Amino acid sequence: MQALRIEVPGTVDRDAVVARARELGVLGWVRVDDDGRSRLHAEGDAEAVQALVAFVGGDAQPAKVEGHEQFAVRGVPHGSFVISIHDATSRHFDLRLEVDGVMKSWAVPKGPSLDPAAKRLAIAQPDHAIGSDVPGPTRLIWDRGVYEQGGRVPWPEAIDRGHAVFVLHGEKLRGGFALQRTPRGWLLVKRKDDEARPGSDIVAERPEAVS
Repeated sequence: MQALRIEVPGTVDRDAVVARARELGVLGWVRVDDDGRSRLHAEGDAEAVQALVAFVGGDAQPAKVEGHEQFAVRGVPHGSFVISIHDATSRHFDLRLEVDGVMKSWAVPKGPSLDPAAKRLAIAQPDHAIGSDVPGPTRLIWDRGVYEQGGRVPWPEAIDRGHAVFVLHGEKLRGGFALQRTPRGWLLVKRKDDEARPGSDIVAERPEAVS
């Protein structure tokens, strides 16, 4: 298994890169940033990864294996997310993801984590209208931002199947996460990527509200 981070000075054809990566069996992602540069993460068989490098050109540097399920486009937001803290009858965190015009919701009693080893219980809640999470005397907005869908299966089918992968771009939470349904309920898990922080406790470190 080889993993490389590739930077290309100009804009690449993302669809062509995805198609070639999938032909080669390479996993990872491609994105075009605001500065006009294209960035890729490629992992898999060393010969296949090198073939993708030759296809796109650019500068390639060793990287950590991130454990992707497919090769996909990043940097295209799918919708918004918000995480609030509710201090009414019992304190918990409320994770909401915008999916098909509503906010899918999970109550996370211990809050999210940036430690991939921490598997947080997430209890599915009824859908909410977009914009309905207004701060009040028993609620504060702990994090918010946009997110990208990931994984092989499109949403909302991925949620229906019980394994939904996504990438958060928040003020506190960044990088890949997964919601996994088990016989005992859902689990919220941080994926192993550059934003992971093993052994950390983001809830204790950053208890404040975001603006």
